[in-house]
Amino acid sequence: MEKSTIIETKNHHKTITNVNSSNAQVLQAELAWLSLVLQTRLELHFQQETPYESVEELTPPDIMGKEGSYTNFIQEHKLKFAERLLLILALVPHLKPEVLDILLTKNKDYDRRYSEFGGVLLEGHLGLIPTAETAMFLLAGDDLQKRLIYHGLVTQYFIGIRQGMISTTPTKGNSPLLSSIWMVSNEYVASILTGIPYQAVYSPDFPAQQLHTKLSWHDLIVSRSTARSLQEIRDWVTHGQTVLETLELGKRLKPGYKSLFYGPPGTGKSMAAALLGKSTGKQVYKIDLSMTVSKYIGETEKNLAKVFDQAQQHDWILFFDEADSLFGQRTQVSSANDRYGNQEIGYLLQRIEDFPGVVILASNLKDNIDEAFTRRFQSMIEFTMPGVDERYQLWQQSFADKLPLDTNADLWHIAEHYDISGGLMMNVIRKCTLQAVTHEKATISQQNLETAIKQELQKEGVIIS
Repeated sequence: MEKSTIIETKNHHKTITNVNSSNAQVLQAELAWLSLVLQTRLELHFQQETPYESVEELTPPDIMGKEGSYTNFIQEHKLKFAERLLLILALVPHLKPEVLDILLTKNKDYDRRYSEFGGVLLEGHLGLIPTAETAMFLLAGDDLQKRLIYHGLVTQYFIGIRQGMISTTPTKGNSPLLSSIWMVSNEYVASILTGIPYQAVYSPDFPAQQLHTKLSWHDLIVSRSTARSLQEIRDWVTHGQTVLETLELGKRLKPGYKSLFYGPPGTGKSMAAALLGKSTGKQVYKIDLSMTVSKYIGETEKNLAKVFDQAQQHDWILFFDEADSLFGQRTQVSSANDRYGNQEIGYLLQRIEDFPGVVILASNLKDNIDEAFTRRFQSMIEFTMPGVDERYQLWQQSFADKLPLDTNADLWHIAEHYDISGGLMMNVIRKCTLQAVTHEKATISQQNLETAIKQELQKEGVIIS
């Protein structure tokens, strides 16, 4: 490693360490402030001796000149006393749950916890989880007028609620509104505390995984018409809000952009979706339809609802691969399962249509998609098998710089003679490069390349003499 690179790396680590240290100091001060507010609120509530007449006298810690994601969040949203108190309260179960232990005190008259303190106990966690009632108690105590003033903030206007970081759904169906858990959702904790963007974890309950690519937009070799259509999606991501809000067309146009990618396997549909996200700064999540379509009635709807909700909150691009298996022609109703299956498909089509972001559906055949939905696509983009020119470009950019194709090889002949997809080409590159490394070759010969191509084609059932 060059000396300049070593110095830059050390400076980078030093900067990160300084920011994390500053962030920790700010959070430590914020937690101490919350503890003081909590102690003072209890003293006021029980009419004990205290130097304060109101918790508002306890000003939040000064964060001027401080660095870190938590400080940035406060400054970006211009949070004042009440908002900062609500934020640190929602984070305390993740940071220092013992701060709330004081609220576990029992009311001796009734031999139970004080109902006005709010909070719930959850299995697997020893501490108290605050609720919206806990937040209201800290802000207003038993002052009814103040409770009315803060009610809107605690139930709908707080930035954490508006951004989906805190859910206002009551823990039980008929529970009071303030019984909802007041805690930053797990997926937002890292971004607030460390600035690291949230990445969802793939699981049976969350059947989606993030698409990544190390390639750039210039590595995508497609026809001109396909490239123009893909550029339109990029333009919408960049300028869609201008069209809807600044030009006020949101009154006539539905938000979001829906596109169908169709064509044979290996023609670049998944790669294009990943590059759309990378080139526009959006995370792309691929829906695993094999895990989504549950054998249990109703599970499909529930699982996909989680994906759609998080995608909307985080502004993801959703990519449904092999969408014809889920969004194909609806069956004739001959049983209860058919009826419920059609209902679930109808629900999914409606969620896609209402989704305010970008949704991409990929299919091998355009005709496999329900005609009732194809009319709602903003674009239908065909990914064809690459022609000779495109195959030649793909071969040119595929070999490793340190283990290239032999200079005597006729790459144009290869491109002309073998009509294969880009995906199959990558399998060929893997095979012949591995063989060259194994036999300690400096280059890949044309014979080895053609042998690898024929082996891959045999896997596809195509015999080449």
